Amino acid sequence: MRTMMRRELLQKTAVGLGSLALAHVRQRQGRSATDADSVDWTHPLAPRRPHFRPPAKAVIWIVLNGGASQVDTWDYKPELQRRAGQTLPGADTGTGFFQTSGKLLKSPFRFSQRGQSGTWVPEIFPHLAHHVDELALVHSCWTQSNNHSPALFQINTGLNRMGFPCVGSWVSYGLGTENANLPAFVVMTDAKGRGLPKGRAQNWGAGFLPSVYQGVALNNTGAPLDHLVRRPGQSTQQQRAVLETLGALNQQHLRRYGEETELSARIESFELAFRMQMTAPEVLDIDRESAHTRRAYGVDNQQCAHFGRQCLMARRLVEQGVRFVQIYSGGSGNAESWDGHVDIRANHTNFAAEIDQPTAALIGDLKARGLLDSTLVVCGGEFGRTSDSQGSRGRDHNPHAFTTWFAGGGIQGGVHYGATDAFGYRVVENHASVHDLHATLLYLLGMHHEQLTYRFNGRDYRLTDVHGTPIAPIMV
Repeated sequence: MRTMMRRELLQKTAVGLGSLALAHVRQRQGRSATDADSVDWTHPLAPRRPHFRPPAKAVIWIVLNGGASQVDTWDYKPELQRRAGQTLPGADTGTGFFQTSGKLLKSPFRFSQRGQSGTWVPEIFPHLAHHVDELALVHSCWTQSNNHSPALFQINTGLNRMGFPCVGSWVSYGLGTENANLPAFVVMTDAKGRGLPKGRAQNWGAGFLPSVYQGVALNNTGAPLDHLVRRPGQSTQQQRAVLETLGALNQQHLRRYGEETELSARIESFELAFRMQMTAPEVLDIDRESAHTRRAYGVDNQQCAHFGRQCLMARRLVEQGVRFVQIYSGGSGNAESWDGHVDIRANHTNFAAEIDQPTAALIGDLKARGLLDSTLVVCGGEFGRTSDSQGSRGRDHNPHAFTTWFAGGGIQGGVHYGATDAFGYRVVENHASVHDLHATLLYLLGMHHEQLTYRFNGRDYRLTDVHGTPIAPIMV
């Protein structure tokens, strides 16, 4: 009978999370769950104090899905240009994801030094060229896999296999959210209809953490979130009455079977979804921005409008207290991502044009609003690409070297850390593992990576496993 009642209530209330919330919070607190100011934050997403006073409060991570080429973006190599066509010393021609030629392939792009830092910038980033003195570029990144799915898992979770919490989930677990009416962790995938990254939603999953910490993925078309409008004909009072009954049933279930993390997480997600009905539509509506701001982000530019909208939404989200926003550039297939196997010029010219203006506008806008000091911006892929050619104009996957840049909260701009060899093929100075990148990110948010742990199956796990050192030279 109880099961039937629960099913009927769920069916009659609305379709999906947007119309569900639970009155257990009201019963526990004696206050309305719709009043964010009155909420006693005792649930899993309550804001928590970091280990120490941090420079950054939020993160926007831009993922160059598919693996951008370091030697065609931020790791300029004059020797590669001079010795094009010669044999690459130590080339792994038979051990890559595909077969490579072993012959050096020069970059097809012109580079010039920009800013006071003299950073070498390719012609495909004309807008970001104006912000190089805000960037700290880590040229010595490396990873353990040359295949997309495990490499994406590693850049997101620290481990190259599925089932572990991603960095956004760890941050949400460690710090909670600053806005009771919005998720702590939001994900935006490729908005040109090119599909999800390899590994799909596990890239922003919570793994063994309670599912309340997983990323909330926005829609790429239509309303950013489904079911944020109350079903037609239902008043607020009617919805509350149904939710109170549903909340009572769930509380009975919890008392009977003990603390069940999945049910508790679902209860919290229902509560959040109900509050989001009032807040999320306004925050995600970029039409509320001035025409000047929308133009700056390239929303009127067909080439980059989709990414411009996402960057602008990201700024609006962190402005309203969202803790972690991740944006994916590129979809699932080779031609639909930064995976330039066939023609590196065509591939990177296209994808750079999509992200250059919006990303530059994001940095400039955050700075103008006084938000850059408290917002950490990260940009990079899951691995790099080979210095020798695949076919005649493409590059294969290269886990031995890639570049990730940081800007904003706690970062010293205009800094270059680590180095690769003369051809950009392997790291030769100050190796920076994915664990080091994650330790750096957590440190800038005020968390010691060795102290942020979660007990699972008798072991205390952490994002950085048993490794990782924050990269101090890139910090202020």
